[in-house]
Amino acid sequence: MRELSQQEINTYNKDGVIRIKNAVAPSWVERLLAVVEHQMAHPSEWANDANPDNKENRLFTDRYQWRSNQEIKSYLFESGVAGLAGQAMQSNQARFYFDHLLVKEPGTITPTPWHQDVPYWPFKGTQICSVWLALTDVTVEQSAMEFVRGSHSDGQYYMPKVFGDRENHPGSWAKQAAGEEVPDIEADRSAFDIVGWDMKAGDAVLFSAWLLHWAPGNSSATKRRAALSTRWLGDDAIWFPHPGADPTVTQKDVSVNPGELARDDNVFPLVWERKA
Repeated sequence: MRELSQQEINTYNKDGVIRIKNAVAPSWVERLLAVVEHQMAHPSEWANDANPDNKENRLFTDRYQWRSNQEIKSYLFESGVAGLAGQAMQSNQARFYFDHLLVKEPGTITPTPWHQDVPYWPFKGTQICSVWLALTDVTVEQSAMEFVRGSHSDGQYYMPKVFGDRENHPGSWAKQAAGEEVPDIEADRSAFDIVGWDMKAGDAVLFSAWLLHWAPGNSSATKRRAALSTRWLGDDAIWFPHPGADPTVTQKDVSVNPGELARDDNVFPLVWERKA
């Protein structure tokens, strides 16, 4: 497992995001690219597939596959990604929430809207993060992520946006949520401290679930953008089901009550623990 430097940890605490070059061994990229191909051909019930089977202008996501897909499960427990999350959050442990495969085929015009993750999820706490692993080389212009640096500390709880909203959207549950409207960042980007990086396959961005972020459409006419994002819970993550939260895991699935720490070993498995 890669050890984060103190400077990286400090930057994560201050900015809410860090880029980690060569975050995992190259073999994981090849293995997970095979998962991409399989899931796009065999979407699960949790998939969001706009323009199915198209070779361009297709936005595809799939989630919650770790129990059925051995490659994803192996990645979680063997790649060291959990330790990266735990170190950055300065947590004593890292529990897994869910995997999220994200693909934009060439010419996909639909952006991932500016949002923060926490309102979508049934948790509260400061130690909640994602590790977004690039599976293909990607530039910011071709849909690498961008972030409003430091926005994880502004105390705002923003209303979720539906990605690629359309009739019968599988993520329409998010419309039940409450919160402040996300500011129109694209209308005046100069008013915000925006940061993003061009990425090589195997690089990652690790960011707080409270941080505002987005990704533009994929402007490439030939290159797919593929990534796997894994979601992690630290020491202070509290189970907080609420209207508009992701209904994949609900109160009936867990052994903890609302307001309690999210320490359900079956649903949110403990993957990494800090050595004494």
